Amino acid sequence: MSSESAALTFADYVRARSQDDNVAIRSHDGTLTYREWCEGVAERAAMWRNILASRPEGTPPHIGVLLENSPEFTMWLGAAAVTGSVIVGINPTRRGAELARDITHTSCQIVVTESSQSELLDGLDLGIDDCVLVVESDDYKSRVAEHRGSLLPTAQECPVNPTDTFLLLFTSGTSGAPKAVITSHQRLGFVAQSMNMIIALTPQDTTYICMPLFHSNALFTAWAPSLVFGSTIALRRKFSASEFLSDVRAFGATYFNYVGKPLTYILATPEQSNDRDNPLRRGFGNEGSEIDLLRFAERFDCKLTDGYGQTETGASIVRIPNMPAGSLGVAAQSTITVRDPATNQECPRAIFDNDGRLMNSEEATGEIVNGGGGTFEGYWNNAAANEERIRDGAYWTGDLAYRDENGFFYFAGRSADWMRVDGENFAGAPIERILMRHPDVILAAVYGVPDFDMGDRVMAALQLQPGATFDPAAFAEFLNSQTDLGPKWVPSFIEIVDDFPMTPSNKVIKRELVLRRWHNAENESDARIWWRTGKEIRFERFGIAEAQLLRSKFAAQNREGLLN
Repeated sequence: MSSESAALTFADYVRARSQDDNVAIRSHDGTLTYREWCEGVAERAAMWRNILASRPEGTPPHIGVLLENSPEFTMWLGAAAVTGSVIVGINPTRRGAELARDITHTSCQIVVTESSQSELLDGLDLGIDDCVLVVESDDYKSRVAEHRGSLLPTAQECPVNPTDTFLLLFTSGTSGAPKAVITSHQRLGFVAQSMNMIIALTPQDTTYICMPLFHSNALFTAWAPSLVFGSTIALRRKFSASEFLSDVRAFGATYFNYVGKPLTYILATPEQSNDRDNPLRRGFGNEGSEIDLLRFAERFDCKLTDGYGQTETGASIVRIPNMPAGSLGVAAQSTITVRDPATNQECPRAIFDNDGRLMNSEEATGEIVNGGGGTFEGYWNNAAANEERIRDGAYWTGDLAYRDENGFFYFAGRSADWMRVDGENFAGAPIERILMRHPDVILAAVYGVPDFDMGDRVMAALQLQPGATFDPAAFAEFLNSQTDLGPKWVPSFIEIVDDFPMTPSNKVIKRELVLRRWHNAENESDARIWWRTGKEIRFERFGIAEAQLLRSKFAAQNREGLLN
């Protein structure tokens, strides 16, 4: 990125659009040009400045946003940018005390919400009486109307520096309590410029955003580069696999972003002969499986780029041509390695046998670490989490991986996914990749459940294609045919699920699966759980009697605490 672009802020990028008559926003609610959008930004900026002026000097200028993807959300992003304020993206799947904690922890002075979300705030002590703004309310509309005709504040009225914080974005919270990641104008600008080297947006492009705007993926890979380069933004309030292609066609979308498993769900929709007849040309995201990337590109005639990254932007791994199957790619910086958290030493490279089976999983698997520290700017008001991430100047991602002799990284899961089976340590992601080869499996999640003899046993939850049924004998045959499936990797428990507990960014919340374990067999007569009792790959139905047997064995060995 040039020194000139590094000096720009998102206040500058918003002001640069104030006379632009290109379409800024398309949604099911209508269309706005950039000129019209900036007028809406100016009205909200003026309203916010009045509210902030009534607060004590030194009050953090933090704006909580609890909205689905809408033009309102984007206008508040613009209002925060031009006033030197901070947007706090609030996750609507949080509830009660946890939701209140997110808002108070980040010192939100107002919360902008909508009628479909406002009831989540009922009865919560947020410390901001009369400052929950519901965008459909008459009060909100009158407040906006009071400032109609306002101009965007100038750089002299509201000076903004590149290093000023612009966003506080919570991590997904798939394995623990979400943390608010600090994102400055400078860092977001760097990401936007870097993204455009990959996706090359122009004012003629339309970016389709159906991933939630409170999450970094939508802001980093879609909203920010689209604003910087003047592209049209098409918004869908919430992701819908069945409406994806019709939206793309209706909005004329040429680019889209994704995170988690949306590709899987889109591909599970009925295939049509004219699927390739659409305007999409490229997409960018992460956590797409290799087979889904290939199938999506072929079915929809759209080039996909899948990368590894985090909200913290502490480490980046990029895909390159002719990389090995299952690999994430190679490190974007030479300072990124795989280290043993216990010794802080780089792990030995992965060794595979002739069948592709990982032979040294325990010694080769470690945490992805950027010895250069990356561009991580810290977590808001969370010294302990900062110390966990940055140790001796290195950024520790919390993600497990192994690396082959040619430097290719293979994702192994989150550090919380680590399990120990019969004396061997390994993580779930490599097993998930194998299970998802089965043509009936849409999505697989692998995790450890406690065992009184082996430490952990491998459990897998599977979501099947519509209309598919689980055949335990056929599935055992499939597992036996997977030459790279290590003997200790074979699941001891299989649960068939209709859907998974997911974050709004389509990531499986494994901690809920780990807590549930096989208890459904005790609580639900129609629970679909199978297990194998010996080394042979053969599955039997696991029901109430089997669950009670396991519980009694735990109790006999005074291990009841593991089941709570």
